[in-house]
Amino acid sequence: MPKEPETSLAEKTFVLEALKQNLRVDGRELHAFRDVQLIFGDDYGFVDVRLGKTRVLARISAEVTKPRSDRPFEGLFTISTELGPMASPAFEVGRPSELDHTISRILERSIRRSHALDAESLCIVTAQRVWSIRADVHFLSHDGSLLDASCIAVITALAHFRLPVVTVSGEDITIHDVEERVPVPLSILHWPICVTFSFFGDDENGETMYLLDATAQEEALRAGDMTITVNKNGEICQIAKSGGVAVEAEILMRCARLAAEKVKVIDKMIGDALREDELRRNKGNLDWLKEGRAENDR
Repeated sequence: MPKEPETSLAEKTFVLEALKQNLRVDGRELHAFRDVQLIFGDDYGFVDVRLGKTRVLARISAEVTKPRSDRPFEGLFTISTELGPMASPAFEVGRPSELDHTISRILERSIRRSHALDAESLCIVTAQRVWSIRADVHFLSHDGSLLDASCIAVITALAHFRLPVVTVSGEDITIHDVEERVPVPLSILHWPICVTFSFFGDDENGETMYLLDATAQEEALRAGDMTITVNKNGEICQIAKSGGVAVEAEILMRCARLAAEKVKVIDKMIGDALREDELRRNKGNLDWLKEGRAENDR
């Protein structure tokens, strides 16, 4: 299997010594994120997220299907990830890596299992027809923090997506065209955002060194990592820590508080980007959208 180029001893020594002095190669502070860019496609539910040089695409699709027999009132929601050689030569098509499994598992726990999407709102006819929502995540460039970028991508794409209006008459189900009835947004209960911490042992003062939004070079040198998923209300949805250095309870609490602060900023950034895109699509006028939604309600 192809591998990423190994970090030389000189690079490793330079990066670790710099971290002990609270310095990073790209000039950021230890607890700072890189600039996040959100680019929306022409279709609803398509988002291009750029976190530094890391680039992730997310696309939401929907189809009408039968519900699960044990959950007749709920729609379906799945997340599919694809790590390929376009993102990095270390990834191969058709051979999921450990990182691929980790990202898929944590996204599942962070978004689907935290009930970010209201599954009952996807029901069309109980035990007969429901909406099946699918989020496809594609990684185009890998320079660290793939999990954080993909979580932002999925949440933003879900908030950006619009479902066609459906009317039920007896046993007939009619899915209206976008030009006929204004599509409606998904019912999202909260926006869980992943924040990953990378650990590098102790600094000169004996304090545990940890940083946010690690680059690919920093990830290759870290001694351990931990991902905390939080929403803007400060509610922790999940914590994932597998292997690596041990994390003391005090450090864990610091990380949780820091994650909550960062998520508030990211949440606002996503909301502002969505509003700007809606204004752009409607040329600064949202009155027609409000009227369309009122008409749909009637």
